Amino acid sequence: MGRGLAALIPTVGEEGSREIPIAEIRSNPFQPRAHLDPSELAALAASVAEHGVLQPVLVTRIPGGYQLIAGERRLRAAELAGQERIPAVVRTVDEQQQLALALVENLQRSDLNAMDEARAFRRLADEFLLTQDAIAARVGRSRSAVANTMRLLDAAPAVQSALEEGRISEGHGRAIASLSTDQGQEALLAIVESRRLSVRRTEALARDSAADGAASSDGGGAAGSNGSPGAPSDPGVYDLAAGLRSALSTKVVLRPRRRGGQIIIDYYDADDLARLYDRLTGADR
Repeated sequence: MGRGLAALIPTVGEEGSREIPIAEIRSNPFQPRAHLDPSELAALAASVAEHGVLQPVLVTRIPGGYQLIAGERRLRAAELAGQERIPAVVRTVDEQQQLALALVENLQRSDLNAMDEARAFRRLADEFLLTQDAIAARVGRSRSAVANTMRLLDAAPAVQSALEEGRISEGHGRAIASLSTDQGQEALLAIVESRRLSVRRTEALARDSAADGAASSDGGGAAGSNGSPGAPSDPGVYDLAAGLRSALSTKVVLRPRRRGGQIIIDYYDADDLARLYDRLTGADR
């Protein structure tokens, strides 16, 4: 499988490719891609209408017709272009191979977002009992890359949506998902999106936020563990800090004491300081 689809799907005109009716092809239940971009699909359909389908889809026989293994976008584009037949290669494969082939094709074409990849890896693990090493070998990735992608499945729903919609990269998603609570992840996500932070800056903020949370949970700071309002042991303090981070789009640390405390607001440069001044004072400069 690590050889990719080039060894499995010949180009049009080579032995093994044939024209089959589109109406006889059923969708692939193992298709890893959850979303097809309408504009990209329309552009591909225009190309198909002019040039035809240049690379055959991969199918397997089922009662009453064929089931698609790989080539979802090409098939949908051909339908949009009004084509009645499509070049195809027919192979006999089991369910595990169907999922792996569809996954490999999309990975090689960079058509999957990180969440689609993560869900496909999870299916290979859960439904076909493949280890991360076996998955890595089949899709041409390192085991650590597979493991890191699968960890995104534990990210907050808002973070997963941002990944699916392409608003943040997989690197951003991994950094944000390193925080232990959904609220902390959502607060950091808001900062990353509003400030258009790099992956490296996101990783640094995630480390800082995790350290702040650990210090609070350990009861650090000047206050004791007597449960007095505003002490670090008060779970509301972390929630307030997360809310301030989201509102100000920057790192905010609350350091409660027995009476009162400190609010520490980070800024990154002179422009960021001016932005925070305007936000906090309501100034219109």
